[in-house]
Amino acid sequence: MTEGPFLESSDYETEAALETGRKLFAQECKFFWAAANHKGLPPPGPPEIAFAGRSNVGKSSLLNALTGRKALARSSQTPGRTQEVNFFNLSDRMTLVDLPGYGYAKAPKTKIAAWTKLVFSYLQGRAQLARLCLLIDSRHGLKESDREVMAMLDRAAVTFQIVLTKADRTTGADLERVINAVQGASIAYTSAYPVVIATSSDTGLGIAQLRSYLAGLALPS
Repeated sequence: MTEGPFLESSDYETEAALETGRKLFAQECKFFWAAANHKGLPPPGPPEIAFAGRSNVGKSSLLNALTGRKALARSSQTPGRTQEVNFFNLSDRMTLVDLPGYGYAKAPKTKIAAWTKLVFSYLQGRAQLARLCLLIDSRHGLKESDREVMAMLDRAAVTFQIVLTKADRTTGADLERVINAVQGASIAYTSAYPVVIATSSDTGLGIAQLRSYLAGLALPS
């Protein structure tokens, strides 16, 4: 579940790399599987990119923005509503995995325990998991629940990349402060990818760059 040497961030920012990412995510992407427990996970397939974050961080909106679709992943105004691991096939070259949100205190403890077991078992036993995008709300920065997940990912040797969401709702100075703080905190985790990307699903900020980074993990066309 770990990768080889990381490329320089500038390699993903070239016009060619950005175009490769655009072309990949412009291809057909469709839902094909949902798992409510670890025994219900689909058989191995293309490299998987998982998306995780606190409830209501904007996972569904980001998935929709990446794929250029308005309703690929269902967004909800009710935190904690998504209770399954959902899988989306991106042109047989990559699988996008939408993980249940964490850190929602109002959910019943039994459900929280079930979600935790499902997500952790997936992360620790999924050989084709190429990277996890850990979504952090740029307005709030890292919370204790985020740090707990980062520590778990480190123990499981799962490469994760921090993606800030809702960056359009943060002023330039505050956004820079959050980026620097998150970047600095991630240094303590050996499994953390060394580049933090700020995104906005509404304005498109950072979406092309994130596509470029993820496209490097897909199967060849």
